[in-house]
Amino acid sequence: MNQRCIAEHIAVGTEILLGQILNSHAQSVSRMLAEHGLFLYHHHAVGDNLERIVQVLKQASERSNVVILTGGIGPTNDDLTRDAVAKHLGLPLTLDPEALAMVESFFRSRSRTMPEENRRQAMRIQGAEILPNPNGTAPGQYVAHEGVHYFLLPGPPLEMKPMLKNEVLPRLLRLFPSPQVLISRILHFCGIGESHVDEQLHDLMQSSNPTLAPLAGEGEMLLRITANAPSVGEAEGLVRAMESEIRRRLGSFIYGTDEDTLPVAAYRGLQACGATVAVAESCTGGMVNAMMAEVPGVSAVWKGGVVAYENAVKMEVLGVSPETLREHGAVSAETAKEMAEGVRQRLGSTYGLATTGIAGPNGGTPDKPVGLVYIAVAGPTGSVVERGLFRGSREQIRIRSSKNALWQLVKVLSQDAADHA
Repeated sequence: MNQRCIAEHIAVGTEILLGQILNSHAQSVSRMLAEHGLFLYHHHAVGDNLERIVQVLKQASERSNVVILTGGIGPTNDDLTRDAVAKHLGLPLTLDPEALAMVESFFRSRSRTMPEENRRQAMRIQGAEILPNPNGTAPGQYVAHEGVHYFLLPGPPLEMKPMLKNEVLPRLLRLFPSPQVLISRILHFCGIGESHVDEQLHDLMQSSNPTLAPLAGEGEMLLRITANAPSVGEAEGLVRAMESEIRRRLGSFIYGTDEDTLPVAAYRGLQACGATVAVAESCTGGMVNAMMAEVPGVSAVWKGGVVAYENAVKMEVLGVSPETLREHGAVSAETAKEMAEGVRQRLGSTYGLATTGIAGPNGGTPDKPVGLVYIAVAGPTGSVVERGLFRGSREQIRIRSSKNALWQLVKVLSQDAADHA
């Protein structure tokens, strides 16, 4: 019977504990192992302190048979991962000619002289295998000791990820031929809350294979379907069956899958219709436009936008009527509609999208509380306005309003496409 992989990830670096950088390695390692049916049970972050790293290694070796360390194999005195692993295993460090040649080659290929301190990166734990790092100066290492497999990888993601894929994963799959394949798919929802999703899918949530789990999402709702089976085809079949049933029940709230985002969904909808959009924003302060700008190739469908905070800008740039502002106020369905129509006309786009509201924390009234936002979409067949009341901090209200604005655009595009089908 094959031994089961029980893996642990240790991120080394004081900067992680201080919050100066994001520990993205935790996600990268977790995702890559899960995609290949390997099991990661623990994450740990530890600072650049020799004794604390050794302590964490001791704990990891007692409960895991694979330990993947990221960071701390650079050339400076606070790069202590090699030293800590060697001390934990009771093995010496020696200068390795192969590793030194790799480091020297890196500098030579860039017509630079190697600093003397970079020789530290060529110190190999006795019995370890050197792992090449084609994108940086720090070779990795792999050493097996008393049934535990240790992998030392560099911290920079552009160096770590290729080594994880090309050096670590193949070794793990040879060590632990997985009898099962693990497949996951994430469904993205908008316009419906987690409690309503749970109510509609309560019976499916009880499934053991595939499993269904809600994920946290700001301004949207995510569900992860995960199946395991002896083959990719069988696992994918289980996921498809579950996804099909979820779509049957809640398909009108699903905008995408896996890595999709709302701006990407809007981009695809516009592209499918051969249409363009322009965006006018008040309370969201340019966030909708910023989200659109994240999509590669978006210039084909996005004309641009206007941030119209003051009423004077709404009138002079977007053509909002002074009477509308006087009678209904800046935060109103009427103003949102005229903003959307105005930006559509002035920028010459197929659709106009607009937001106006009260992001807080001040400025609310009993009639117009903080979090009240109107979202308008103007198009060839007319305009629609949605009223939303969003909770949270100022930043949360802006994010949730921006995502809902894109969601309203996606819905209008879908409806218009269906009407012309």
